Amino acid sequence: MIETIRAAFVIGRRDFTAIIFSKAFFFFLLGPMFPLLVGGAAGLLGGQVARDIDRPVIGVAMSADDSRQLLAARASLAAQVGERRLPEMKQLAQSASDSAPEQLLDDKANGLAAILGGTLDKPVLTGTRGPIESYKGEVAMLAAFAKNADAMALPPVETRLVQRSAGNEKQQRLVTAQATQVLLFMLTMLLAGMVLSNLVEEKANKIIEILAAAVPMDAVFLGKLFAMLAMAFVGIAVWSAVGFGLASLSGPALPSLPTPAVGWPIFVMLGVVYFTMAYLILGSLFLGIGAMAATVREVQTLSMPVTMAQLINFFLAMYTVTKMGEPIELFACLFPFTSPFAMVARAAQDATLWPHLLAVVWQALFVLIILRVGVYLFRRNVMKSGSAGRIKDTGGKKLFGLVKLPG
Repeated sequence: MIETIRAAFVIGRRDFTAIIFSKAFFFFLLGPMFPLLVGGAAGLLGGQVARDIDRPVIGVAMSADDSRQLLAARASLAAQVGERRLPEMKQLAQSASDSAPEQLLDDKANGLAAILGGTLDKPVLTGTRGPIESYKGEVAMLAAFAKNADAMALPPVETRLVQRSAGNEKQQRLVTAQATQVLLFMLTMLLAGMVLSNLVEEKANKIIEILAAAVPMDAVFLGKLFAMLAMAFVGIAVWSAVGFGLASLSGPALPSLPTPAVGWPIFVMLGVVYFTMAYLILGSLFLGIGAMAATVREVQTLSMPVTMAQLINFFLAMYTVTKMGEPIELFACLFPFTSPFAMVARAAQDATLWPHLLAVVWQALFVLIILRVGVYLFRRNVMKSGSAGRIKDTGGKKLFGLVKLPG
């Protein structure tokens, strides 16, 4: 066991150093940043455009007295309920009021979404379906308030703030649970694929066979898996630093996630642990696939069903977020491929900690099972033997400072 761990450490250190100091890894780090930056900029611009588009202007083509009362009622209510809760209104000139509503709407210089005519007793709203369905209720309310000036003096509402409410807290924690599940899934799928590509590349270059002849195959798989995990944490650290920098520039514009049931420090720690387990489970599965595949085409053929199955597992974990304690949620917590996602959602909603210890032990055991199966498949498909033979002769050069190769 000690020899296997020591050999796995050497293999992992070799892979980690080779990947971290390569040009491909640098561009790999930059890859996700460009979509995030472009998406963030597009979101800000799109939000501003949407806010501008979502404020249609209604032209008021009533008599001068009715228009004055209507606009006064709108100004009074806007001060009490908020400007954006009421439609934007623009009083038209008397000459324009005598024109047909259809002509006013066709005039691009006005830029009006609808025309409000008639009287306060019988208002007529002319426009397309969208503005009419959106604002006919508000128009009727404004006309009623304009007729009765006393009704505009709304009674003051006494407010009493509380720190928490059971219903609101539950809904908010669901948001935290789902957001964390999505983040874990995206990071796992983005980073776990490098395990597969690395193994296939070394199989094509015959490097993996040299390693298998020098050290136990279990150590090779274990070292590669944890080297990729360390690489994943380096990538996450870089992306997190950039994300925190952008968040500090955005300030209060970013939404804040509700506090999970176990508290933020423990929840972040559990999130790291469950990402590790999800990565190890999927990575060990990809190692097994790489052991069976001889070419890149075979890798793509074999990995596609696994990727689709993992997507289904993620959907199952998301579905069980609102099913705490039900059989389907317990199944998701026990099933190894959904367990990390289901358990991190449980941590956001339930403060009990002992189930997480059992879940992590079970997930780690499943990782070892998949690794053993992958080693067995590699020996049968690549080494063409029941066990990976190690060279006993100590003469010659050392491999990575561990085992001496003959000659």
